[in-house]
Amino acid sequence: MAKFGVFLKWLAGLTYVFVWDMLEKGSREQGDLIISKLYYLWQLIAAWPLVKNIITLRFKGALRSPFLYFGAFFVILGFSAFWQEPSSEAPRQSFSEKLFLSAPRSFMSESPKLLLVENSSLQASVPASIITPQALGVLLGTPYHEVARREIVEYVVAKGDTLSDIALAFNISEDTVRWVNDIEGSDLEPGQKLTILPVNGALHLVRPQDTLSEIALWYKADIKDIMVFNEITSESQIFAGDLLIIPDGIKPSSLPSPRSQPAKGTNFAYPVGSPVKITQGLHYYNAIDFGASCGSSVYASESGKVQRVGYDAVGGNYIRILHSGGIVTYYGHLAPVGILVSPGQSVGRGQLIGLVGATGAATGCHVHFEVRGAANPFAR
Repeated sequence: MAKFGVFLKWLAGLTYVFVWDMLEKGSREQGDLIISKLYYLWQLIAAWPLVKNIITLRFKGALRSPFLYFGAFFVILGFSAFWQEPSSEAPRQSFSEKLFLSAPRSFMSESPKLLLVENSSLQASVPASIITPQALGVLLGTPYHEVARREIVEYVVAKGDTLSDIALAFNISEDTVRWVNDIEGSDLEPGQKLTILPVNGALHLVRPQDTLSEIALWYKADIKDIMVFNEITSESQIFAGDLLIIPDGIKPSSLPSPRSQPAKGTNFAYPVGSPVKITQGLHYYNAIDFGASCGSSVYASESGKVQRVGYDAVGGNYIRILHSGGIVTYYGHLAPVGILVSPGQSVGRGQLIGLVGATGAATGCHVHFEVRGAANPFAR
């Protein structure tokens, strides 16, 4: 029995060395409280032979032995811990998490990718984080089409789809789907791409010298609704090439002729270097995707003046250039450090304006190239 008691005390001490470190005061939560209490109960069992010897006076010189105080310490500590309530402090790292490697508690910035620019320098690139309406719907427990959105999305028609089904799924009217996609009848083809607005209404491509007052009049809409939805603070804040969502607007049978006509014979150059690779054909809005490696050069397709640069959730980092006749070209998904021009700057045909990236709603490195106000010459 004496040998067994010594063994238990030795085992308790060994357990103490390895486990005490993992049990911080106040860190025992619901799941770990049981583990910690069992641990201290084990200490009580280990100290029992010493306590029994003291009670029966079979341990000679017990008061002079350090084991007496060592055992008493475990007894007191064990009883105090056994009935201790969980701490009300903020949750700390749990016992089980300390035993094993666990995931970090906070989001950590990933190491940026390095982009080779013009084969002469490096730039850091960190992709933007995007949450889609579908993902947001899952998180909130609501269908994605019921989640408020402000962006225009593209829908690929599946076999058996009807206009009414699609309109109902996205909570918009059939007319809204018809107007934006120029659909006359009701037939849809599987694989057909449809532009879906976030609200009932119409879509207007701003032409040179169009005004908000005129646009509201043409579509029988409220100018304030147009400004609020498109985040416009003043009537002078629109530019040729802007795509405006007209909430509750009604598409007119025809629009007044634009005050300026697109230049005839416009010959756009490829916005990327050779070899040219088209990764997606014509899609919203009058766009072609050119595949290229991240960090490679993006060139102005035609001479003009830089109209806007910036970022949006879908197009990522973008550049817009205004050309003669009110035609606008758009270069999207540029690298985080890929905008190399500024608004108001004049650029020449083939001039370096940016760097290829994958910002915004992009699945890989490419340039989203749009032509607004004229046909896209690269459409197949």
